[in-house]
Amino acid sequence: MDNIEILHTDAAPAAIGPYSQAVKVGSFLFTSGQIPLTPEGQMVAGDAEAQAKQVFSNLDAILTSAGANRSRVVKATVFVADLADFDTINKVYADFFGDHRPARTTVQVAKLPRDAKVEIEVVALL
Repeated sequence: MDNIEILHTDAAPAAIGPYSQAVKVGSFLFTSGQIPLTPEGQMVAGDAEAQAKQVFSNLDAILTSAGANRSRVVKATVFVADLADFDTINKVYADFFGDHRPARTTVQVAKLPRDAKVEIEVVALL
């Protein structure tokens, strides 16, 4: 298929399965869900706030490597292991995006990879 580019940056953790960190299709960037792994692949221990901050750090690195930034995000999907963490994650989310307000879906799931508390994927316009 024309106009598809698989993206990878060492500034974010490598995929832990058979998928890419992100795929560029035309003027859109689709990231895979990011969990709180450091770029070296170590799981961030701690509460939902610490984990969400690492997730957004990973997303920032992927966006930057693609030539985008957080202000170009048009849609975010947030997966949480426990909706009791919603307010905490929402604060980190708001700090990350500032005045920018992309469309968003948040869902509670039964379990996330590596027992993460949060996983987030975004779609950005390049």
